[in-house]
Amino acid sequence: MKQVLQNLNSGTVELVEVPCPLVRRGHLLIQSRASLVSAGTERMLVEFGKSSLLAKARSQPDKVQQVLDKMKTEGVLPTLKAVFARLDEPLPLGYCNAGVVVEVGEGVTDFAVGDRVVSNGPHAEMVCVPQNLCAKIPDGVTDEAAAFTVLGAIGLQGIRLIEPTFGETIVVTGLGLIGLLTVQMLLANGCRVLGIDVNPQRLELARQLGAEVVDLPAGADPVASAMAYSRGRGVDGVIITASAKDNSIVHQAAQMCRKRGRIVLVGVVGLELNRSDFYRKELSFQVSCSYGPGRYDATYEERGQDYPLGFVRWTEQRNFEAILDALATGKLDTTPLVSTRIEHQRAADGYRTLTSDSSALGIVLNYPEVAAPRERTVLLNAKAARKTRSAGRVRVGVIGAGNFARMTLLPVLKRCPVVLRTIASSGGVTGAHSGAKFGFERVTSDYKEIIEDPAIELVVILTRHDLHAPMVLEALEAGKHIAVEKPLCLNEEELERIRTAYASAGSRQMLVGFNRSFAPHVRKMQSLLVGRTQPLTMSMMVNAGVSPADSWVHDPKVGGGRIIGEGCHWIDLMSVLAGAPVTRVYAVTIGESAGLDVRDDKTSITLEFADGSIGTLHYFGNGSKAYPKETLEVFADGKVLRLDNFRVLKGYGWPNFKHMKTPSIDKGHLAEFENLVNAITNGGPEVMPFSRITNVMEATFAAVKSGATCEPIVLDASRDQPDAANA
Repeated sequence: MKQVLQNLNSGTVELVEVPCPLVRRGHLLIQSRASLVSAGTERMLVEFGKSSLLAKARSQPDKVQQVLDKMKTEGVLPTLKAVFARLDEPLPLGYCNAGVVVEVGEGVTDFAVGDRVVSNGPHAEMVCVPQNLCAKIPDGVTDEAAAFTVLGAIGLQGIRLIEPTFGETIVVTGLGLIGLLTVQMLLANGCRVLGIDVNPQRLELARQLGAEVVDLPAGADPVASAMAYSRGRGVDGVIITASAKDNSIVHQAAQMCRKRGRIVLVGVVGLELNRSDFYRKELSFQVSCSYGPGRYDATYEERGQDYPLGFVRWTEQRNFEAILDALATGKLDTTPLVSTRIEHQRAADGYRTLTSDSSALGIVLNYPEVAAPRERTVLLNAKAARKTRSAGRVRVGVIGAGNFARMTLLPVLKRCPVVLRTIASSGGVTGAHSGAKFGFERVTSDYKEIIEDPAIELVVILTRHDLHAPMVLEALEAGKHIAVEKPLCLNEEELERIRTAYASAGSRQMLVGFNRSFAPHVRKMQSLLVGRTQPLTMSMMVNAGVSPADSWVHDPKVGGGRIIGEGCHWIDLMSVLAGAPVTRVYAVTIGESAGLDVRDDKTSITLEFADGSIGTLHYFGNGSKAYPKETLEVFADGKVLRLDNFRVLKGYGWPNFKHMKTPSIDKGHLAEFENLVNAITNGGPEVMPFSRITNVMEATFAAVKSGATCEPIVLDASRDQPDAANA
């Protein structure tokens, strides 16, 4: 299928062939009939993409600070590499879609195949959208008119926040698509409406729709005009739907308001507020969030949990329904808002019109009514597919194309002696982009294509944590070698199922993303510790940084929490340095008495190992970004090794070693996969012993349990050891 994508680095907009998305639980698969280009938001995105790197930086000072912080801890070159990788990501354009449901996901009850629906799906022939971001189109409402629903809901949410009453005077500043829809809804609500814009054509449209206007191009004073229109009392409220960097827009809004007037910001303007503007009149100011309650709430949007109507009357979905009802009854008229109609195949022409013609308003993309192809797999490089069938190279399938895959592991795999056969991503877009960039033969939206492909020997799993165990089990059953990003699984039950499957799978390589043990600094530490006469004492400090409380990482069913999701890294590292499994775990975490929602990202874990060594892992999410992320100290036989951020290793008391420094941070990702590919190609022992993997996961689960109970937990370190298995 075809989808409109933008390259953020160059600003180029193009129509790209991508796999049809796979319908997910609680989602609808929709064949597009019409979609609307948002003249404000999408013009801003295209112009941002076309701007220089310096201009991009100036427009996002908060992002610049993040880059500077990253440079302090990780160095200049790795930071620049990460920045350019982010700019290279494809950006799906569009969020105003109307189409027909062709497939419903598990758990969907309110929609059926054949329903005409609106959604915030992108400009693509097929879109997969959560059910709470969809609404049924009433009979009599055209696909073209319905495509305005999402923009209408944005304006409607601004109106709901300003709470207008019949007869009040409301100013709408900015008469783009959202502004003109807002004008119509305010008039339908019985308000007197004054429109302000710099574009004469849009002023005329507002006048035709029934509003009074302020003719800024002719030099009219907006404040004086508003005061005159409100009979000298000041207007009751101002809804700002403009997009501008100017701070004067809010200042003017405050000046034209009556005492205790209301201002709601729907658009994007400068926000250097003048306190005296608001103080004397006791004005209220509020920023409106998109389509309404539920927006950006993963529980509502992704997992389909609706808000009770008795407590939240107008969710974003119910706002969609209200707009569609207004279209059905004629209270909203979108016909005069359409300036261009164009076929989806010529979408790039529409965006050229958007950026070159300031009068362009509503650009509607039309799609053919014939059934769109629903191919889940797309061939990216036929020449590469023929060329790389030679023997001697491991054929790889990669499941997942997120940030970590694109910026870290795919560049690593590209450097290994492998055939990159297939990459999978559920939406298809990131997979198609990454597949083309790194030389994969094909891309799919259905990961089972990789599991079931007999040509693929190694399956690399880079998905969210809750999918790791199920995919590992499927890959083991299919007889594949496996590399799975940490953690291996989220609980003991999953671990037990993997144990059973691994025992039945025969000679298979399984590698979990505990890459730090392959880092050159760690290998040097291991060589220095050979021949030690006493147990080690180790201290690992992880300055993990803040992770938002609503992040999927903290969801016990999806991410497992930060200790399971990330802490296993350093438990494995200390186990490798000790050369022994963990036998006892005790953890202390900041408790509920601290009043924190996220608890396990401020945890200290004490580990005891079978050889008598001890280690402490301090995993803290409340430190400064300027401080190094990882610091490891190892005390042994009167000597000390200190590793700073996998860049500098220093020795204290070692007769023939003082320090080791690498040009940049090296956490062992390349060496990890080089070892794995070599073992698969040439045979040999496990690159990462299965007994080590299971012991680390058990120790990680024990750390979480100990942190909750404040009790130490003893592990059976002999389980999964080769001698125990053969006994």
